[in-house]
Amino acid sequence: MNNYKFKVSGNVQGVFYRKNVYENSTKENFSGYVKNLEYGSVEACVTCSEGDVERFIEILKKGSLKSIVNKIERFPSSETFSGDFEIRY
Repeated sequence: MNNYKFKVSGNVQGVFYRKNVYENSTKENFSGYVKNLEYGSVEACVTCSEGDVERFIEILKKGSLKSIVNKIERFPSSETFSGDFEIRY
């Protein structure tokens, strides 16, 4: 299992982006979180296999009906997640 951190930029705050990422990640049994960052971007972290990371990125790309994802940056993370996916505030 690998740990990833993503920074998602675009129109991703105030458009139910986090809620949709949370719901779709929960359906796919991912462990991690999503939260708003200052200046309008969103952070998402996940622990998953290398084979599943593309599925998670598709969830980030999809977002919500009103969101517009312009950029997704991927970074390694030292934090390991298990259990439910959550929205952090």
